[in-house]
Amino acid sequence: MTKKPKRIAVVVQRYGEEVNGGAELYARWLAEHLVPSIEMHAITTCAVNHISWENEYPSGSTMLNGVHIHRFLVDSPRQLKVFEKQTHKIMLQDHDLFAEYQWIKDQGPYSSALLQFIEESYDYFDIFIFITYVYATSYFGLLLVSDKAILVPAAHDEPIMYLPVYRPLFYLPQAIVYSTLPEKLLVNRITNNEKQANEVIIGIGINVPQDVSAARFREKFNIEGDFVLYIGRIVPAKNVPELIDNFLRFRETYGKPLKLLLGGKSHIDIPVHPDIVHLGFISEEDKFDALRAARVLIMPSLYESLSMIVLEAWLVGTPVLVNGRCEVLKHQCRQSNGGLYYTSYPEFESGLTLLLNSPDLCQQLGKQGYQFASDNYNWDIIITKYQSLFEKILRLR
Repeated sequence: MTKKPKRIAVVVQRYGEEVNGGAELYARWLAEHLVPSIEMHAITTCAVNHISWENEYPSGSTMLNGVHIHRFLVDSPRQLKVFEKQTHKIMLQDHDLFAEYQWIKDQGPYSSALLQFIEESYDYFDIFIFITYVYATSYFGLLLVSDKAILVPAAHDEPIMYLPVYRPLFYLPQAIVYSTLPEKLLVNRITNNEKQANEVIIGIGINVPQDVSAARFREKFNIEGDFVLYIGRIVPAKNVPELIDNFLRFRETYGKPLKLLLGGKSHIDIPVHPDIVHLGFISEEDKFDALRAARVLIMPSLYESLSMIVLEAWLVGTPVLVNGRCEVLKHQCRQSNGGLYYTSYPEFESGLTLLLNSPDLCQQLGKQGYQFASDNYNWDIIITKYQSLFEKILRLR
């Protein structure tokens, strides 16, 4: 007889409509799409800001789009300057495993009330899904319920991934869900966990509005002419400063009008330049309208486990230019034939020039990207894969 879960908890560091991080959006969309068949809960903190982890939401339980949300106070905000010194020591100086353990706790968000709730609700939930490996919510929470846990690591090829303290985390859960093959191979190489019983590649579905309009975006933001687009966190970790430098260098030699539009909250000083437009944080409707209007989406990040914005661009028929030094982004482009990738400025220049001067090529790449994203990242496929995994885990008990 097939066993199906009655209640599942998604554990993630931040959760809410005001939270726009990729992993957090994954958590919310997954929970909401499982609601029709399973009682879904989200266990999270009161934080919105991922830099400070300050408590902004009220603690307690509430509902959002059919998901029961349980929010808990972060014990203390992150002291950024102190934490930066800790990180420097962890990465560049000799230290012991206890220092790494303390680093994860101080990185946060650490909530003793959240961890107590996870422990006390062990019998209530059939399965706990921990989103991202790196934060304290997953590291300390998964240890408490490992025999009921699924880990969605969202792993990147970044220095902290190599810390020995994280390695046991990739052996403890009942299953690990990866977003792409390169992510799985990366984790296997670093942690040597390829014999972990249940390793599956699932990914995420993408929500695309019914009404997407390039004209509406141009009118609302008063944008004329060709532009290339970046949407996401405007931070050094996403390699945005290099994108800006590459674009400004490109504008010096490219003979036609062209703007770079940046969508998202900025944590860097954006140069004052007539061809660089900072849109600020934009709504879902504005995001998809911008993607439809753009000539090319550029994704400069070095560290991704799956780029949702690239999939969103393809689902409105827009080609992409991505950083080929990120194995996941390169893999997405090669699998889909939906864009080009670069590994140096000359390749950035030649790739962008080709896309801007070849409308037919852009249209073809956009079509191929659309087909790839539609075939592999729709919610019906994603939810079916998750439900099969849930049943497999429950059968093993």
